[in-house]
Amino acid sequence: MPTLVIVGAQWGDEAKGKLVDVLGHEAQMVVRYAGGNNAGHTVITGGQTFKFQLIPAGILHPGTVAVLGSGMVVCPQGLLEELDRTREQRSELGELIISSAAHVVFPYHRMLDALEEDARGENRIGTTSRGIGPAYQDKVARFGIRMGEFVDPTRFKQRLQEVLAYKNRLLEMFGSAPIAFDGLYEEYSKYADRLRPFVRDTEVLVQNAVARNERVLFEGAQGTFLDLDSGTYPYVTSSHPVAGGACLGTGIGPRAIQNVLGVCKAYTTRVGSGPFVTELDDAIGQQIRDQGQEYGTVTGRGRRCGWLDLVALRHSCRLNSISGLAVTRVDILSGIGPLQVATGYRLDGEIIPTLPTNPADLARVEAELVELEGWNDDLRGARKLEDLPTPVRKYLDFIEAQTQTPIAIVSIGPDREETIITRPDLIWA
Repeated sequence: MPTLVIVGAQWGDEAKGKLVDVLGHEAQMVVRYAGGNNAGHTVITGGQTFKFQLIPAGILHPGTVAVLGSGMVVCPQGLLEELDRTREQRSELGELIISSAAHVVFPYHRMLDALEEDARGENRIGTTSRGIGPAYQDKVARFGIRMGEFVDPTRFKQRLQEVLAYKNRLLEMFGSAPIAFDGLYEEYSKYADRLRPFVRDTEVLVQNAVARNERVLFEGAQGTFLDLDSGTYPYVTSSHPVAGGACLGTGIGPRAIQNVLGVCKAYTTRVGSGPFVTELDDAIGQQIRDQGQEYGTVTGRGRRCGWLDLVALRHSCRLNSISGLAVTRVDILSGIGPLQVATGYRLDGEIIPTLPTNPADLARVEAELVELEGWNDDLRGARKLEDLPTPVRKYLDFIEAQTQTPIAIVSIGPDREETIITRPDLIWA
């Protein structure tokens, strides 16, 4: 049962897209299981840069089936723009399939997202205002419109009429102008016409691929600590980026998952509000941001940067049952100087080695830091572990020891070729 879940082990933006691309050529199917176009993946290959927000990065491999799973919320306009852009860059792509159970994001979702965020005042979450949260609210309230209904002309008109009447009342309560039905229906019917050939029931499709022992790669969005249940609530997303979300958002059972690859940066970043124990609000933090070009693929916002938090990473390894780590952006730390990593937290004068479950406590802890030797070398020419300088290998060894999780992949640059696979047995069986 050669199945692999690629999960963000931190707060997202860990370069999962590159890993999906690197490993996607070995998979018959790549399935995205959660989130919407509030997450971005950048893939650099063959001198071209591809930016994905909805489409699994594995689509760059002809012969690979790329599935948007039932756990996703899909903006039709954004998906079509992304598909057209990718086709312009590369004519030969894998097959795209969209789950009929995925939910559709509409303009009223985006409007309500921005209005609700503004209403929070000083307690803003830091949403991208892409309508993702309100779309998931509709899903939970059993009021959303699924892709299967969206591409059924008769059903779509009926559902949109009933939903829009309610949403317009909400918009008016916020002091916003209502949305005219005719214009919205006409615009989105055109999107539905283009997307109809891609929409299928995908649960059995994925289950059958697993049963045939095909290599199936499950691609997460965002990261562990943005998970609705397991993240730093309320500063989280509205879905389940953790490895367990692969079951919820695709229709496979837990025993169908063989390996879980946890992707983490060699340092830590997060976007938006919320606690960040190892944050560097100084020149070093800015240096990491500049060297790593730490700006959002979707929003362009500068990411908050800090030292590697091994307390959080340990927790993530357990929570996701991570079988192997992929440590990315190791090259970005070149020239930073002596490095520090958090191995524990200090709370009320005591050292605690684990992540507090109470969000209020997490906001109060201070990092217990250990200093490690830095390096000045350009790492991007390395092609095997032995090519890396001794301080880099010691840094990686320290991560393994602290998390009790082996490192399967080391990424030392954005290109496909700048990838060192150290433990292939932890990826595919």
